[in-house]
Amino acid sequence: MKLKKLCAIVMSCALLITTGCSSTNTQSKDDSKKSDVQETTSASYPIKIKHAYGETIIESEPKNIATISWGNQDVPLALGITPVGVSKANYGETEENGLLPWTGEKYNELGVDKPVVFNDVDGIDYEAISDSNPDVILAAYSGITQEEYDLLSQIAPVVAYPTEAWQTLWRDQININATAIGKKDEGEALVKELETLIKEKTSEYKDIKGKKAVFCYFNPSDLGKFYIYLPSDPRVAYLTDLGLEFPESISKLAEGSNSFYVEISSENIDILEDADIIVCYGNDGLLKSLQDDTLLSKVPAIANGSVAVIEDGSALAASCTPSALSIPAKIDEYLKVIGDAASKVK
Repeated sequence: MKLKKLCAIVMSCALLITTGCSSTNTQSKDDSKKSDVQETTSASYPIKIKHAYGETIIESEPKNIATISWGNQDVPLALGITPVGVSKANYGETEENGLLPWTGEKYNELGVDKPVVFNDVDGIDYEAISDSNPDVILAAYSGITQEEYDLLSQIAPVVAYPTEAWQTLWRDQININATAIGKKDEGEALVKELETLIKEKTSEYKDIKGKKAVFCYFNPSDLGKFYIYLPSDPRVAYLTDLGLEFPESISKLAEGSNSFYVEISSENIDILEDADIIVCYGNDGLLKSLQDDTLLSKVPAIANGSVAVIEDGSALAASCTPSALSIPAKIDEYLKVIGDAASKVK
């Protein structure tokens, strides 16, 4: 299992978000590289944002907003602003432009049929990003390196992740990116709106509340090891929003770690014994494979079948790493899968 595969899984729309956003930035169908803010922002400049690589200073209101990596594009879109360019989705079911469904639908809602999409799945496309002529590059949830940050900074101010790669939780992703584009108040309002939505949706699933859950990755062709995502990973933290809790063993595992996952030998499978529910990516045959395995089958959650298997590569799997648009798009489906697993807890 390679780190790149794990990162891809990190990336990892019935209900669309509306906000009290006071300004709108739109791309026309005829000119997808230009975008104009129709009303001025109330933000005070310069805006200074501290992150893992220092401090980014945004001197004036950005009119052309580019985003890279996972989910960052959904913040301006949810606030009614169309970016001049965004990264191609590298995991999950995508639409014709290479974007996740909720992102593509929001673009359509804003009148953009052909958004600029950076084909950076195998590496940052600096030329394409530069061609989009951005005033700011949003990467609050990403894994960019110091070298990549330095190169991107030659194009425009870059807003990197706060401390560790791939460990920016969804609230922080929204607040950081919204602040960077002069929409701090709107970002905070969006967070509250999503929290209200989550509270309403989870109230329908009483069986989930308080259950101990762990998010894992199992490779059916090599069950001699597996991976546990830690609480600093956005998809794991999202489980607590849905009413679940971390097992004590996972909390201890995370102590002193600066990674978002750990590799575990199946000989140490007892680390999962205090988990009521296991959430993982897979297919219809995964649970049977786990239950047929001599070691893994000893885990109560696996023996009971209280395993929430998220179809690998699906839109739902992509939504497990939450964003401003994926949460309302897929929360119902996600809660149903987790709720079915919770009903089997003994």
